[in-house]
Amino acid sequence: MNMLMQKLKEVIISVLPITLIVLLLNFTIVPIGSNLVGRFIVGAVLIILGLSIFLFGVDLGIQPIGTLMGESIAKSKKLWVVLIFGFILGFFVNIAEPDLQVLAKQVSDVTSGVISQTSLLVVVSIGIGLMVSVGLGRIVFNFPLNKLLIILYGIILILGLLAPSSILGIAFDSGGATTGSMTVPFILALGLGVSSIRGGKESEEDSFGLVGIASTGPMIAVFIMSIFSGIKELTGDLSANTIDEMGIIAPFIHEIPKISFEVTMALLPFLILFFIFQRLFFKLTKRQFSKILKGLIYTFIGFVLFLTGVNAGFMEAGTMIGYGLASLENNWIVVPIGFVLGFTVILAEPAVYVLNEQIEDVTSGHIRKKVILYTLAIGVAVAVSLSMLRIMVKGIQLWHFLLPLYVLAIVLSYFAPKIFVGIAFDSGGVASGPMTATFILAFAQGVAKAIDGADVLMDGFGVIAMVALTPLIAIQILGLIYEYKASKRS
Repeated sequence: MNMLMQKLKEVIISVLPITLIVLLLNFTIVPIGSNLVGRFIVGAVLIILGLSIFLFGVDLGIQPIGTLMGESIAKSKKLWVVLIFGFILGFFVNIAEPDLQVLAKQVSDVTSGVISQTSLLVVVSIGIGLMVSVGLGRIVFNFPLNKLLIILYGIILILGLLAPSSILGIAFDSGGATTGSMTVPFILALGLGVSSIRGGKESEEDSFGLVGIASTGPMIAVFIMSIFSGIKELTGDLSANTIDEMGIIAPFIHEIPKISFEVTMALLPFLILFFIFQRLFFKLTKRQFSKILKGLIYTFIGFVLFLTGVNAGFMEAGTMIGYGLASLENNWIVVPIGFVLGFTVILAEPAVYVLNEQIEDVTSGHIRKKVILYTLAIGVAVAVSLSMLRIMVKGIQLWHFLLPLYVLAIVLSYFAPKIFVGIAFDSGGVASGPMTATFILAFAQGVAKAIDGADVLMDGFGVIAMVALTPLIAIQILGLIYEYKASKRS
């Protein structure tokens, strides 16, 4: 219970800033209505409780399963086993990722079903499965991470030029949204399990980077889907808002059954695969087995509470705050507010804490988790403010930012320490979790709806892509700083 209370304290400190910012905006320049404020407060309480229980459950259940599975498939010493199980695990884990469920529903709603929720889920999960398989193969063959990333992003660039421009934001957002709170702990542990079999310093370096590789799969898959499906152009808009008609408590009651089902589907693959691996490979003791099951139960409860709070309390508040700010006479205020929101939202992303814990553990405390956390926060803050600038200024397109920044990230990968390259590309995935996929994306769509000449589909989507990109640069620059300080000490 001491660990659970520690998680609770950390989460309260993390979630409180964005809660206070939204309340301050409501009571000063952007009133959003008493019902929505009430829902936002209830949502914040559920997020704090849910995130604390979830992180506790991840420590007990999800991470041990991933590590054990990674070790088991690596011990087979058969490449085809590693590749096939990598694809299967990546596919089934991701198809039930709640972040992806949220994004897929938003895409389906905004495009009026032209891109259906089911088709996006399946296509993106195939992409994740393939790239998890490729990433595990890279560890086995000791193929350099930066060279593989150049190949993958080269493919993305070519496909991006061939695909319709309206699909760009959705494709890059898919890459960010898929690496969420359920997928990331498992993929991180899977990579750690496979790399630990090799041992040595290379094992430490190879334990990071798998999430970054996996996040390229959805982009490639969505671009290929758009090219072969014949989609030319897409337009979209937000549906009319009926928030105040729903009251405060009713939306939470409405969300709980749906979210409980989604989380059940998210955990079911883990449970089935865990039973299969326990029977064939693990042979855990009764005590170890029950501890992991207990962790899965905690994960389920925490995730239901967390996503209920996000979906019923945070999402609509984000849209209304964005719309209200962009409707002001001095609407340029959305750029600095976007910076502040980006900085605070990252502090509430559950997968960020999972990654930071692993970084500190693997490096024996050499790389402090707080340093990574605040470096990430600055990177995400820049990403959100640049996204607001893109929506405000007509003529600035998403690729104007993505192309030069991705080139910079790849160039840095040849100079930054190898372990920081892996951490950087993993950080890009974990930064774009449920808080970004809901509050920040909703905020951006609200701003786009209020700005004349902006398009909710073209301009509203793409913010997750930016959030997934800037940490790549920020963390690698941090690595160069670490290297410089180390050389001065020696």
